[in-house]
Amino acid sequence: MKFFWTFFWTFLLVHMATYVVSSMQGNAYDFASGSLLAVVATVIIIVIANVIPNDPVEHH
Repeated sequence: MKFFWTFFWTFLLVHMATYVVSSMQGNAYDFASGSLLAVVATVIIIVIANVIPNDPVEHH
């Protein structure tokens, strides 16, 4: 379920950023490039989340 929500929010935020950047540059909005960037960003976020250790920190 966490993978779905990660993809959902990444998809929305990347499409929002793609729309804003393309509007600022005066280009047409491209749904396909936003979707591709969303998938790539989701994979990167999931990989980074799995690589970071989740061990508790010991207090000295």
